[in-house]
Amino acid sequence: MICDTPQDFAAVLPAHGALAGLDLGTVTIGVAVSDVMRSVATPLETIKRKKFGLDATRLLEITDARQIRGLVLGLPRNMDGSEGPRCQATRAFARNLEKLTELPITFWDERLSTVAAERALLEADTSRKRRAQVIDHVAASYILQGMLDRLRHLGNHA
Repeated sequence: MICDTPQDFAAVLPAHGALAGLDLGTVTIGVAVSDVMRSVATPLETIKRKKFGLDATRLLEITDARQIRGLVLGLPRNMDGSEGPRCQATRAFARNLEKLTELPITFWDERLSTVAAERALLEADTSRKRRAQVIDHVAASYILQGMLDRLRHLGNHA
């Protein structure tokens, strides 16, 4: 089930349980997970993309092993807010994934997540090689944390 808004996503989620955030790139998929109380997003891993079936299989292995209750995909809007080819590819990925899982899927505007992740890694004095290895799943944690914060805000104002 694809949910268009955080409110719709919140409405179909169980009260507790971890969520996963995905930063879909053309070469990799960054994966982050939350704790069961949905307070903190933690970078998990970067999947090297092969083809959809293999990528989806790995994602679903993660969701099963970690008892994930929902998926948040970063939506790479243009800086003016419009949607280009990368957004279309992300939405297509979500539609294909929706056929393979009962988990609710939603999107989070990821415009500055990679920039924020890069800045955090630079501040942590991470080497260039190590940054290249972890940037995608660190960006996924920024995406997921944005949604976690929004869901917490919705819960306080429901």
